[in-house]
Amino acid sequence: MWRIIGHNWAVDLLQRAIQNERVAHAYLITGPANVGKTSLAIELAAALNCTGDAPPCGSCKSCTKVARATHPDLVIVEPEDGHLKIDQMRDLQRELSLSPYEGRWRVCIITDFQTATAQAANAMLKTLEEPPARVILILIATDSSSLLPTIVSRCQVLPLRAVPTEQIEQALTERWSVQAESARVLARLSAGRIGWAILAAKDAAIMEQRRQDLETLRDLLRQSTAGRLEAAENLSKREDLTEVLRLWQTWWRDVMFVGLECEELVVNVDYMDALREQASRYNWTQAEQALGGVQDTLQQLTENVNPRLSLEVLFLGWH
Repeated sequence: MWRIIGHNWAVDLLQRAIQNERVAHAYLITGPANVGKTSLAIELAAALNCTGDAPPCGSCKSCTKVARATHPDLVIVEPEDGHLKIDQMRDLQRELSLSPYEGRWRVCIITDFQTATAQAANAMLKTLEEPPARVILILIATDSSSLLPTIVSRCQVLPLRAVPTEQIEQALTERWSVQAESARVLARLSAGRIGWAILAAKDAAIMEQRRQDLETLRDLLRQSTAGRLEAAENLSKREDLTEVLRLWQTWWRDVMFVGLECEELVVNVDYMDALREQASRYNWTQAEQALGGVQDTLQQLTENVNPRLSLEVLFLGWH
């Protein structure tokens, strides 16, 4: 049984491919962070070498080893120092030249392929052009547009989308025994990222950090010019600045929804009173401008604009 939450179409496609013995030699699984890409890759790896009656059974020796990442025919390659490098691809090519030890297939999962250097990407392209026998390659990336078109064209692409809120809420209560109200909040906050919801349910520090970051935003709106400039300098040093700004995007979007009397669309449902208060101070147009400012700042950060200066412009634009 596939232990995947959501993405039913992808599971059905892979299941039929295995049953009909028409498995592609390479798959590219794309989607936002924590949406379930790696989980799907692991389940596919288990299904390919499962010895049970309904792959992946989850209980046979092979499935158990895959779940523990100890199966001799499973190779997982992850970035080193933020990048997939040419030496890793060369080591992988030598590894894949060997025949399977225990299973029918050697399965290689390469995570965060969008971080591959040009040399590493070209090395992988050669492997895809001449795939070794009895090898299945599974590449994972946030977006296929960030990869070489020649690599994408040689893979069967599985673009994963956000998991419906209802499915995440149900999974949290039934599989992870999360209290109903907490499950409802986490499902909304996850924005369809089931992995994030599970991590947040297990680690209270994640929700505490979110609370602190939202309080920082609310405090910023009460600060003087000097206070906002100081906050910009402090926040610019955060390694998770991008995540903070994305959280603030949800806040301004929620302020817009409250102002438009569309509270059923609010994400930060545990802050309804604060959002209503904010919506009374900022009209729809102002909230939209604030949201656009955060988006512009995120774009600037990808272009290596000085973070402190970008934040200063953002914060001083909030009236």
